[in-house]
Amino acid sequence: MTTAKQFERQQTEVMENRAPKSGSLLLLESIAAQGVDMIFGYPGGAIMPVYDVLPSVPQLRHILCRHEQGCGMAAIGYARATGRVGTAFATSGPGATNLVTAIADAYLDSVPVVFVTGQVTSDLMGTDAFQEVDIFGITLPIVKHSYIARDPADIPGMVAEAYFIAAEGRPGPVLIDLPKDVANAVTTERHRWRPYPKVKPEMGQSSEIKAAEQLIREAKKPLFYIGGGIAQGDGVTELRKLVETTKIPVVSTLKGLGSLPSDHPQYLGMLGMHGLRAANMAVQECDLLIVAGARFDDRATGKLDTFAPGAKVIHMDIDIAEINKLRRVNVGLDGSLKKNLAALDPFDGKAASGIDEWLTLCYDRRTEHEWDYDAAQAKAAPGVYAPKLLHDLSRRADDSAIFTCDVGQHQMWVAQHCYFDEPKDHITSGGLGTMGFGLPAGLGAKLGAPERTVITVSGDGSIMMNIQELATLFRYGIPLKIVLLDNSALGMVRQWQEVFFDKNYSETNLDDNPDFALVAKAFQIDAFTVNTVDEVDAGIDRLLSTDGPVLMHVKIDPNENVWPLVPPGRSNADMMER
Repeated sequence: MTTAKQFERQQTEVMENRAPKSGSLLLLESIAAQGVDMIFGYPGGAIMPVYDVLPSVPQLRHILCRHEQGCGMAAIGYARATGRVGTAFATSGPGATNLVTAIADAYLDSVPVVFVTGQVTSDLMGTDAFQEVDIFGITLPIVKHSYIARDPADIPGMVAEAYFIAAEGRPGPVLIDLPKDVANAVTTERHRWRPYPKVKPEMGQSSEIKAAEQLIREAKKPLFYIGGGIAQGDGVTELRKLVETTKIPVVSTLKGLGSLPSDHPQYLGMLGMHGLRAANMAVQECDLLIVAGARFDDRATGKLDTFAPGAKVIHMDIDIAEINKLRRVNVGLDGSLKKNLAALDPFDGKAASGIDEWLTLCYDRRTEHEWDYDAAQAKAAPGVYAPKLLHDLSRRADDSAIFTCDVGQHQMWVAQHCYFDEPKDHITSGGLGTMGFGLPAGLGAKLGAPERTVITVSGDGSIMMNIQELATLFRYGIPLKIVLLDNSALGMVRQWQEVFFDKNYSETNLDDNPDFALVAKAFQIDAFTVNTVDEVDAGIDRLLSTDGPVLMHVKIDPNENVWPLVPPGRSNADMMER
């Protein structure tokens, strides 16, 4: 994260040279001064001046995706795999509006990305000029901050502040809209911006820490409920130390996966609509919920007034707006999760006392409902049982593997059945639930972390939304491994139609899908198809051993559903099973 001193130094690096420079060159040099090494973008008329000078800034590697939405999602994947601020470029009009979904995705999942859009010349703004849209106004509800550049001399300070804001506190997207005349304008001036006033995230007041510790000491059924804020607040180490010291069990949201290793003895699993029974029942029966970096999202809580009905609540979050927003709390600890977790020591470095009966209940229930993959596969034979395939793939991939996913049934199977040792091992679209996310996010993650194996899991519905990014994989030789689970349906929608809409399968049939292996080969990507369970092991071997980009197309039963399932508007205790 940029400090005030770094902010000042980065401005100075650009400003010391008072040679005449265009707004475009100042933009790129200022971005490079932030330590950015990669931009995902797509050129067009209004942003063409920036692309004209791009070759003169060799520190910046530009990745040409094949759709602006792909650019934005690749930048998100890059940011989440690296922990750095991502960067995406697009032109005005449709280029900018094609970024909107990615901007919203970054906003809802608190991902730091700076989006730069070209704009028509200043004199044409507001005249409905060719390829003009008010992207500043369109994106106001889904950005952390936004700018319209009016003077090229402002650009160095504007860029430095944009990257600072994107990463500071609760991360999020920032937009810079650059009119073409400002991009072309040449100036010797450099307007120095004051360093953005950094609010240092502190821990809670000592009285609040003591009150939280007292609640933990009094609890007989305490439970940690952890979310994506743990990783974003750099609190993984502190969380693990506190959990392992106190011996209190843990449940996780979708975005919190990996904050505690999937096979950790105190981990009960993901909670919520497709959470595991042991996790959901623990939440419903606990008497103290210790919430860290989670926001009581509806997919996690089910019917909110029935969620953890007998529990007192300690809520830790860097964003004070989240505390008491959906659930009234007994103790709220805003500020740095890292510092708050480190400060909590309710038992003076020892384990919690008086909770043995609770621990036995939680862990016995986890064992009782543990997945029997072989039995489930036997019922699915000769078809491929997707949860077992994903479980086996996860265990056979190297320890540093990253999984990116699209949205649908396969997304929930990944969350339920894959192993994650760290939060960066799992990159998914949580808040927005964006189909088409997995492929561009995967290529962005692989470019950001080239030393790691990156596996994208997609469905036959989702893959078609950004399938053009296979061309990006080929162009840059990005060795992304793609698992395409094909059930010839919009699987999650079909499942809801089956369960809640009297099997009225309206517009979810995809039995006219193309041969996806042939499609991938047309993009010059290695590809093969797995049709039966007997082909799975060899398919996993081939997927993991292929050096370049590869797609494994897997045919699965269209009638296989994701279980458990909490019906919408119901308590998490009301889980439907197979």
